[in-house]
Amino acid sequence: MMKLGKKVPLPKEPDKKILDTFPNPGVDGVTFFTKEFTSLCPITGQPDWCDVYISYNPSKLCVESKSLKLYLQSYRNEKGFVESLTRRIIDDLRYVLNPLFIFVSLTSTPRGGILIKAEKSYRGGTKL
Repeated sequence: MMKLGKKVPLPKEPDKKILDTFPNPGVDGVTFFTKEFTSLCPITGQPDWCDVYISYNPSKLCVESKSLKLYLQSYRNEKGFVESLTRRIIDDLRYVLNPLFIFVSLTSTPRGGILIKAEKSYRGGTKL
C-alpha cells in the first residue's frame, strides 16, 4: 500500500513490507540521512540514538522516502546492536530494491564516551 499522501500509523516493528518503491526516473544515485533513528540496547533495554546514512545506485526501483521514514522509525522498540541493525537495514533494502550498489552506515550517539559506527555495502553480483 502506497503511504505517500495518506495518514499511516507507525508500524510496531521493522518489516521490509513497509518499504514502498517507484520506478527509477533515470537517476544515478540516491542518498538519505537522518539523525532521528532510535532502537533499544539488547542488554539494558535503554534507548540508543544513531545517525543513519543510506546511499544507493538504483537499478529499476527507488525507495519512497515516507515509507523509508516509517521503516526506520519502526526500530524504536527493536532491540539490537548497531552492527546487527546495519546489516538488517541493508538486507531489507537490497531485497526490495535490488540496487546496483548500496551503502548503509549507522553511527551511534556516544555512550560512555565511545561512538560506534557500523557500515555495510553491497555491489550487485557480489555476496552479502
